[in-house]
Amino acid sequence: MSLTLPEVKRVAWLARIEITDAEAAAAQGHLNGIFKLIEQMQTVDTEGVEPMAHGQDVVQRLRDDVVTETDRHALYQAIAPQVENGLYLVPKVLE
Repeated sequence: MSLTLPEVKRVAWLARIEITDAEAAAAQGHLNGIFKLIEQMQTVDTEGVEPMAHGQDVVQRLRDDVVTETDRHALYQAIAPQVENGLYLVPKVLE
């Protein structure tokens, strides 16, 4: 795939980017280079290659899943204006 100069200008117009003819020509060269690289990458045989979630073999260190705070549910509900069955009651906003 290759972009023409009018296509580059149209993309810039759609993106609301003001671009001169010289900038459009430079962008055309850069974009066409990217498209050529993509075409080269698509020709590589990837049969049997397992997909990766990350480019490096890294493992995230995880902490133990333990409770670090005390239960203050009753304390917070004691100061709430209205509570019913353990739920906070709030005024109706929408009809």
